[in-house]
Amino acid sequence: MTTALTLHLKHEYYDQIKSGQKTEEYRLITPYWVKRLINRRYDKIHLWRGYPPKNAIHLRITRPWRGCTVKTITHPHFGDQPVTVFAINVERKL
Repeated sequence: MTTALTLHLKHEYYDQIKSGQKTEEYRLITPYWVKRLINRRYDKIHLWRGYPPKNAIHLRITRPWRGCTVKTITHPHFGDQPVTVFAINVERKL
């Protein structure tokens, strides 16, 4: 059975990943994401541009699952204070 992690992204982040400019996608460490990322095994990641209809596959990037790490970052999306996040690897190639 193939398992996929699905992430819905803001358009600007989706476009950066698609172009290769962005190699990590961040999620705050919350109980929701701990449950989905810790001790879970995925085969691939589906990165969606927003919330399109499921048949709009041209708005989906599929990448192999390469895991995630824990990092502390400062990012405008999360405010001006450092936050601890899961950094999910979304690189095209290793």
